[in-house]
Amino acid sequence: MASSSLAFPSLQTQFQSLKKPSSPKPSTLRFSVRPIRASISENPSVPGPPATVSPSEPTKLPIRKIPGDHGIPLIGPFKDRMDYFYNQGRDEYFKSKIQKYRSTVFRANMPPGPFIAPNPQVVVLLDGKSFPVLFDVTKVEKKDLFTGTFMPSTELTGGYRVLSYLDPSEPKHAKLKQLMFYLLKSRRDHVIPEFNASYTELFMSLEKNLALGGKASFGEANDQAAFNFLARSWFGTDPAETTLGLDGPGLVSKWVLFNLGPVLKLGLPKYLEDLTVHSFRLPPSLIKKSYQRLYDFFYASSGFLLDEAENLGISREEACHNLLFTTCFNSFGGMRILFPNMMKWLGRAGTKLHARLAEEIRSVVRSNDGSITMRGMEEMPLMKSVVYEALRIEPPVSLQFGRAKRDLIIESHDAAFEVKEGEMLFGFQPFATKDPKIFTQAEEFVPDRFIGEGEKMLEHVLWSNGPETEEPTLGNKQCAGKDFVVLVSRLFVVELFLRYDSFEVEVGTSPLGAAVTVTSLRRASF
Repeated sequence: MASSSLAFPSLQTQFQSLKKPSSPKPSTLRFSVRPIRASISENPSVPGPPATVSPSEPTKLPIRKIPGDHGIPLIGPFKDRMDYFYNQGRDEYFKSKIQKYRSTVFRANMPPGPFIAPNPQVVVLLDGKSFPVLFDVTKVEKKDLFTGTFMPSTELTGGYRVLSYLDPSEPKHAKLKQLMFYLLKSRRDHVIPEFNASYTELFMSLEKNLALGGKASFGEANDQAAFNFLARSWFGTDPAETTLGLDGPGLVSKWVLFNLGPVLKLGLPKYLEDLTVHSFRLPPSLIKKSYQRLYDFFYASSGFLLDEAENLGISREEACHNLLFTTCFNSFGGMRILFPNMMKWLGRAGTKLHARLAEEIRSVVRSNDGSITMRGMEEMPLMKSVVYEALRIEPPVSLQFGRAKRDLIIESHDAAFEVKEGEMLFGFQPFATKDPKIFTQAEEFVPDRFIGEGEKMLEHVLWSNGPETEEPTLGNKQCAGKDFVVLVSRLFVVELFLRYDSFEVEVGTSPLGAAVTVTSLRRASF
């Protein structure tokens, strides 16, 4: 779960009108794994050093000209877009170019291209050695690159460039990231109990639907549970008790479509889809009322956070738009991709792994008087490894971008390449984290990969916009909620195997992640 603009200027004032209400009501408008901490940094106001993960010049490898080209203007980007989405598909598109150029570094075009992104040209990085340069903010700029070669209209975020689109060099970046650290720290005691409550509701819903129809959609139930959990744990508000009701996940889904439509495959007829959402921006006015409902909910629920924002020098309005984006796009969006993917991999792994997880998890929980605790989860090596393996094999955010701040030498395993200042770099993370020169059985889900000495390989788990062995700071672009995501992923596996001995699923595809249908749930027998 990160630029050109076809703007809709007549709509800008409409979204910027989401101002502070005049009444109390919202307007109409290392090599050993450290325990997870709700507070990411004990002193987040001090920017940490940037990740030292890219090779230093000069290189000892042979310098090779970057292979590939961008084709004829308009025609080349259009052809690459059709191959990427339809003719080959994303993974095969990249694999075919690796084979063609005999290199994991090459030039290509990235969607959406014309007529949304005037410059789709990128240098592609598809191995675990070259990819991490994208995290080194001394070498790459991240301004307005969260979604790649295009940036959605700021009319979709109240007229503001939210945190995800800011480079660490911009003054607002540190203030807004500090606000997110404050949110995580101040609400940490609510995470475990609210997760239990929300996902108990999910499991009950799955069981009910299984009993009625013999199968149950995991995605629909997970969307509601994830949204409820985030609202309850972070903001102390149950959406069902507000005017938002149960509409949150649906409103967010529509809003995300307006943000990411140009880079998603939605399943429409090929040419219809390509000539609409991949070629032209959807007007923000169509989503204005839905976004207003979300904004009103978060404004009414975020009083203590908006107070803190003002202390940091951020307006309440800007803070609210950022809190909405962080919750709905980053966190909810991540959970709706990651949890179905985890169900897919765990379901495919079979009953032997399920039995091992159930035994480990239940044994530790019993020894802690029946309670799930952060300390107790540190005593579950198989469960922890399974979570990291899910994050490795199918990271929830697969695309990373950065613009070279200066002339660079970038190394793959086999050669070095000269990149010029201003060139756009792009990495497809699943290829980097399934690099066979780094991981054995790289394409396979190996549940105990990160147990014991395997923990040393966590430096190559990169889902958080940085290595798993490093921490987010005000001075880097690593996910502020890195430890939070790991924590809730662990909670999901723990809650699942406390309740069930085993389960079975059917797996399909969706625009974002796996479409999982639960076909069997076997209740805990010991």
